Amino acid sequence: MQRRNFLQKGLLAGGGVLMGANAMAAGNNKIEDPKSAEKTFNLDYAPHDGMFRNNGGEDFIDQIKYMYDQGFRSIEDNGLPGRPVEIQTKIGETLAKLGMRMGVFVVPKGGNSANSLAAGKQEYIDIFLDGCRQSVEMAKRVNAKWVTVVPGDYERHLPIGVQTGNVIDALKRGSEILEPHGITMVLEPLSDTPNLFLRYSDQTYEICRAVNSPSCKILFDIYHMQKNEGNIIRNIELTWSEIAYFQIGDNPGRKEPTTGEINYKNVFKYIYDKGYKGIMGMEHGNAKPGKEGEQALIKAYRESDSFR
Repeated sequence: MQRRNFLQKGLLAGGGVLMGANAMAAGNNKIEDPKSAEKTFNLDYAPHDGMFRNNGGEDFIDQIKYMYDQGFRSIEDNGLPGRPVEIQTKIGETLAKLGMRMGVFVVPKGGNSANSLAAGKQEYIDIFLDGCRQSVEMAKRVNAKWVTVVPGDYERHLPIGVQTGNVIDALKRGSEILEPHGITMVLEPLSDTPNLFLRYSDQTYEICRAVNSPSCKILFDIYHMQKNEGNIIRNIELTWSEIAYFQIGDNPGRKEPTTGEINYKNVFKYIYDKGYKGIMGMEHGNAKPGKEGEQALIKAYRESDSFR
């Protein structure tokens, strides 16, 4: 799958507003010193593995604890399927103890250039459906509610309508696996290469409406959509009913907000005012290296989140 290496609902499956640092569950889930944590954000931003390794340590569990201390209340982890089961379980236990949410991970072989769902080939569909079944088991370990799916590349010898129909059929079958478990696959239109079948928010909206399942919604990655179509707030408005998850990255550069051309304070305010209670995945790199770069990243989020 042509995806980035940054280790990674809202409307229908997002759950309620997260508990603040001073309202953690009692018993074994109690935080020893909640006053040590920074205040939370207006929206629920989710860092990933490696984003705070200089301040939090190399171990992902330690990084999660550091994220909590900085006011973050969710994570995402594209690389979760590649982690040993015992590490997946430990991540889930850590999140539960801290009262944090798990964002997306990528469905194993859930559609890529090697097994495009647009082709309609049974062998590719079987690989995708097996990835959905594996995702159910992984989601249980970390209490995940969202999984990322990219349908793969165009099958250029087929008409576009036939390709779209093939993708819809495959996603319907994947939804049948995920829906009983309350898991939503979020389809992500990407800008990585023109060969990718799924590239635009309206195209993804059309497919989600056709699949017609609470387990098939849009992952609106603001970085990719800025590159592919622009007009971010208007396109969010048009496709809002099918959006389950957002991801963040400024353009150009794919780094934190304030480092590129996107007015993230306005975008965040719009999403907040719409009543979104889901996760905002921080799927980008750090503009500056080291501890100072990580602190600058947090400062950029504080600034962009200061719309109230």
